[in-house]
This record gives sequence, C-alpha cells and structure tokens, in this order.
Amino acid sequence: MMAVSQASSGAVLEETFYIFSKKKTVYRVRLTEKGLNLQKESNGSTKTEAILLSDIVGCRCVRSRRKSESCVCRPSVGSGSGNSGSRKSASGKSDVAPSYVDDNSSEQDENDLSAYLHIYAYVMKKRRGRVKSDPQHSSGKRERTTITLRFRSFDRYEDNLREAQRWRVAIKCLMRNKPVPKSVLCNGDAYEPDVNEGRMGWGPEGSPNGSPLGRGGLDAEGWDDSRRLLVLLNPKSGPGKAREIFQRRVVPVLTEAEMPYDLHVTKHAGDARQLMRSRDLSKWSSIVVVGGDGLLFEVLNGMFERPDWEAAISIPLAIVPGGSGNGLAKSLCYYSGEPYDQNPVLLSSLNIVKGQPMPMDLARVETKSQIMFSFLSVGWGLLADIDIESERLRAMGGQRFTIWSVARLIGLRTYSGRLSYLPVPGHQPIISPDHKGNSAPLPRSISQSAPRGNRDLDVPDETEERKLGVFRSRSYHEDMGNGGSMRERFGSVSSRSSMGDGLADDPDGVVGRPRLDSFYSVASRKSTFYSAAASSYLSAVGSSLSVSSLEYDGNNVGTAIPPARMYGPASRLPSLTQPVPSDWKVIEGDFVMVHASYQSHISGDALFAPNSKLADGIIWLLVIRAGITRAQLLQFLLGLSSGTHLKCPLVEMIPVRAFRLEPKDSSSPARGHLAVDGELVDYGPLQVELVPSLARVLSR
Repeated sequence: MMAVSQASSGAVLEETFYIFSKKKTVYRVRLTEKGLNLQKESNGSTKTEAILLSDIVGCRCVRSRRKSESCVCRPSVGSGSGNSGSRKSASGKSDVAPSYVDDNSSEQDENDLSAYLHIYAYVMKKRRGRVKSDPQHSSGKRERTTITLRFRSFDRYEDNLREAQRWRVAIKCLMRNKPVPKSVLCNGDAYEPDVNEGRMGWGPEGSPNGSPLGRGGLDAEGWDDSRRLLVLLNPKSGPGKAREIFQRRVVPVLTEAEMPYDLHVTKHAGDARQLMRSRDLSKWSSIVVVGGDGLLFEVLNGMFERPDWEAAISIPLAIVPGGSGNGLAKSLCYYSGEPYDQNPVLLSSLNIVKGQPMPMDLARVETKSQIMFSFLSVGWGLLADIDIESERLRAMGGQRFTIWSVARLIGLRTYSGRLSYLPVPGHQPIISPDHKGNSAPLPRSISQSAPRGNRDLDVPDETEERKLGVFRSRSYHEDMGNGGSMRERFGSVSSRSSMGDGLADDPDGVVGRPRLDSFYSVASRKSTFYSAAASSYLSAVGSSLSVSSLEYDGNNVGTAIPPARMYGPASRLPSLTQPVPSDWKVIEGDFVMVHASYQSHISGDALFAPNSKLADGIIWLLVIRAGITRAQLLQFLLGLSSGTHLKCPLVEMIPVRAFRLEPKDSSSPARGHLAVDGELVDYGPLQVELVPSLARVLSR
C-alpha cells in the first residue's frame, strides 16, 4: 500500500489508500473536526460516506494474525449490539474477516509488516419502507460500523505502527475536544510520540492510564473521568437477564471505548444502598446501574445517607435497562431523539461512553416514617396498584403490567382523599375537551371492599414496623405532640429506610422480609464476564466491594459502618402536620388515581408526560377522579404508549412544584398502595417537592 499525506483545507489528517488488487480503485480518507470522510473512487465513479465524530466510540491499533493479501480501507457493519458482523472488502464482495491480535500478542504474523487501525462507530441508518407514525418512534436504527485502515508505507512494522498511532492520537484528541499535538500534524515525517501525549491515558497502546483526560477530559465543570466506572448489577431485575445483557452487549462497547470498570453484583435488597453510603466514591468517575429503576432508587438514596452527600450526588449516573419498567432509560432516549425501541441496551451503553453529565431534577418525598429522594414518579391508585401487585409476575418482564391492568380494570377501585398542590406559574393544566368535571361517583368494587388475602402487600402496623427495623421520623410525631409548632429541617431527620437496614436480622431473632427474587451465586458459570482491558470483575462474595466486609470510607476511616441517616437539601415546605400555604389549590373527594412524574416515561412503553424535560423544574401531576367508566380507562391505558391518554375524558395533567396527598381510610384493608419509583412506601400522608437539577446523569 502506498499512503500519501496531503494538506487540505479543514482536514486534520488526509491520506490516499491504494488497493494493489484494483489498480483503478483508491480510497481518500479525511479526518476533520466533524469526523471521517471516506471517498471511494473506482472506474470513474465516486462514492462518499461520512462518519460523524459523535458516532465514533473508540479506535485501536492491531496487528494481523495471518497474512492479508489486499490493502484495504473497508467499513464493516455489525448487528449494532456490540458484536462484530461480516466484513466487506473494497470491491463489495464479502470475504472471511482476517484475524487481528494486539501488538504484544505471541500470535502476531511476523511476515506482515502492516499496522491496522480499527475505528469503531455506531452510525444511524435509516430504515427503508417505514413511515413515521408519531414523533417518538424514530425511523432509524444505530448499527455498528468498523473502519479498518491498513498502513504499509514503510519496510519496518514499527514505522507503520507510528503512522497508525498518528491517526489514533488525532481521533482521540478530537473525540475529547482537545487540541491535536503538533507532532501529529507534521506531514511527511514519521510520527514520534510527544512526552506530554504519554499522560493522556489512552489505554494499552503506549500510554499509561490514570490521566486527567480519560474518556472525555475535563468538561466545563471540571469533571474528571480518568477513573474507572463502578457498575452495579442486579442479577434478577425484571426477567433476570441483567448478567447476560451486561456480558454480551455492554462489555463489548466498553472495550471498544477502552473504559475500565469495577463490577459489583448485588446480593440482596438494600445491598447497593449500603454500598453507596459506606464506600469512598471518589475513586470512580461514574456509577452505572444495570437493572431496573428500583436499583437506581437504592443507589440514589444511598448517596443521600452520606454526610458528604453533595459530593456523592455530583457523580454522574447511568442506567442500562434490565428491569421491567426502565422508565428513565427510555426517557433519556426520548429527550435526545434516539430510537430506543430498536436497541435499548446499545443506546444506553452509548450514553455511558459518549454521554456528558446532564442535570436532572429530583423530588424530595416525605412520609410519616421516612424521607427519600425520587427520580421518576410517585403514584397512588390504579397505576401504583398495577405496579406493586404485579410483582408476583416479575418473571414475565414488562408484560406483567399489561396482564395486571386487565385485572385492575375488572376489579376497579376508587380511593377517598385530599390532594393539595402548588401550581407552576404560567402553565395551564392539560384537560381533555370532553372533561365535564365531577360525574357520578364510581361504585367501589367488591374486590376493594373485601379483605385481601395477600399479607405481603399489607403495610405493617407499628409493632410490626419495629420488628422490621422501620422507624417513624421525629418530625412527624413531635409535631403531633407539640401542636404542630416545630418545622423539622431535612438534615436533622434521623429515619431508617425499609429497603436497607430493615432487611438485617433483628436482635430478637426476627428476620426482615426477604427479597422476592433469588439468583444464581456469583461464583456460578453464569457470572463469567469478558472484562475490558484493565477492568476487574469483583464478586459479591468475599470481594473488596462486598458489603459484608465494608468499612466506612468517610472521615472515620477504619470504623464500622454508621447507622443510616438521611441527609440532603432541607425542605422549604411546612411539615406534614401543618396546613398547606394559602396559594395552594385543594381537591377533595374520590379518586381512581393520582400519579406524578418528572420524566417523560414511567416505563419503557408509557409516555406519561410528553412535554417533560430532564431538568424543567416541573412535576407533572395526573389526576383521574371517580366517575370515569371502564371503557374510558381502557382508552387511557391504551393511549399511554403514544401520549394520547391526555385526550381521554376526566383526565387532568397539572404542572406543579410540590403537592401533598392525604389518603383517607388508611386503616382499611382495601386502602391501595403508595409507590415511589415503583417501590412500596408507607400508606398515609405524603408530601413531594421538586429539587431542580440536583443529580447528574450521562446523556447525549
């Protein structure tokens, strides 16, 4: 092969690749600040393909395992799931892909002096013959593309490798929005790595790790991502395929991007929460959750159980959908216009390697016994009942919601209570044109009136709460005893979570409610992972990340893990026992459901709030009062997938800053469920306020 460097306006690097087997075919490859431009000239015709820099996840220098006859610059398209697909030669005919090995491999072909550069990209391809039926369904699909450049201008492999490294360094710099070194831009001379380039931490090909550049360098806020990722995996989220998802579909993308990681497999409910509040999180650049929204709920609230919660919550979060709902993962793709339904795991993996930290609203939720932070939704009534009661069908994945929706429509319930809210100035409620206000109350069904036999879904009384390790907060009961005169600040509330410490063995021999799902031992064959370079797979049994062996890594190094205590920003609202301010609006009566969300989707197929943004400072409060028919509710449920549910009669969507929900009949056996991010919480008064841009999540 003969490669000729040329100076061109706007091009960082430019070379012409000649193919000896086709004398009239050449490839002209230009690297610009926008990406790669591939121009094929053959028999007087020209074809051009552009690979955007934003679609490139990484590049790697390799050497052939066997001798390759042709000189190529060829893109290869895979399945888009992180696995290599078939390769095509420059002539367009499929051939067997040559084998490549690392430069230090003992299997390298000493007779082939060529150096190869693999450039990995995930390009948006349009799907032919598909008509876009609505804005949220994209007609495109991301496919894996590998560009292979062969360098053979010199008679020594080391010289060819330097040329390949020149392109690799330039691509890495452009990906990180860093200036390309002058030594890379020199035309005609062999590239010699600069001393400063050795600090860039670009993986095993000549540069040590640990630089402040890492994946994306330092952003405007000084985010240092040279550290490793912390991956938390729940092996039984949803249908129980999180292990397989991570091993087969996430790890290949991390490997291509040369991103090292530490993996922790959760052992029980509350494991991730305790890990978050007890470990030194500064050693990781981001925290990746592989599972459902429930695991992210644990991670988030574990961060707020740390004295240094402000530093902890500034660490960017990422989620790979492996659960039943996957509301946040779908919302992130919805905001960026990505085709989530085509390959949700791939798009979430690309958020990890290509995303930037974006601010995300959180909600502070206060009940009688605990304070927590929510990233997704708070529900009471129909949707919460479906979410909580369908847990027994967890093995079915997302289909469990559909099946239980039918059951709840047959045995429809109404609930009595009071809803108070603070509306957002300048935003009007979204009300169906057919909305006529309150209609005749819907009769309560027999299924609601009759006692339920499933004791697992009942909220324990105070005696049972003590056995389970759940303690009521001081603010609520002291206000009751003092006539409601004390307003408790959030930072001084000492409450325990029923998800964390409530699962530990009680000193009196009473064991907390175990997790409903069991899973394989992490020592089994199903926990074998193909780790990226310099990454480690840390078993939950006897590992350095095992919660059973953790010691507190905060100021009291070497001491035992302190008891859970919730920190975070203080509430700006009156306590639950105080009346709401005069500028709040109040609705009192019977409801079919009250559901609030701060994301667009509450599950992968439920577009709950089409106008929602990641950090818009709005709680989207949906209210359905008694009087709606089952046929109208069926129309509502079917419309959730496309966002047309807001056109159904008796459906109100109200933008609010905060709200308080006070259910009545709290002692009734048919009192329903209160759910926060899909997790069951105490049934009783509940107050929610939005905290704008409190967390950060990786998104493109």
